[in-house]
Amino acid sequence: MNKNLKELMTQVTTLDDEKRGGLDLSFEIIDEQVAKVTVEDRDELPIFITMADDQLLCICSLFDESQVTPESRMAMFESMLSLNIPMPLSSFAKMDDRYAVFGAMSLNSSAEDVALEITTLSDNSLDAIEALSDYLN
Repeated sequence: MNKNLKELMTQVTTLDDEKRGGLDLSFEIIDEQVAKVTVEDRDELPIFITMADDQLLCICSLFDESQVTPESRMAMFESMLSLNIPMPLSSFAKMDDRYAVFGAMSLNSSAEDVALEITTLSDNSLDAIEALSDYLN
């Protein structure tokens, strides 16, 4: 297990309520470099945090390609591009057949900064699904 990741996630999940945006966070270490973070009442949208050589990457999977209405795919891409700028701390991505939102941070980020990224990414995930729902089956 990557002790640094486990230590960081322990610090993040034990911050006081205000620093966690009032949300309860829990985590489990998936493998040596990946943690799965669950935000209170948002179990269906876990956030995966990877500690790479040069950055901390936070990813939340939204939906897969099969859920996109084929005839609205291009319009959905346009919407995603338009939403990227006003969506704080997050960007859209596609990994294989999964659409996601993600944020990247310095490995030197504080526990408070990571908690802000997690709660913001979780909020952005909910907003993204709502904004893109017209393009989904």
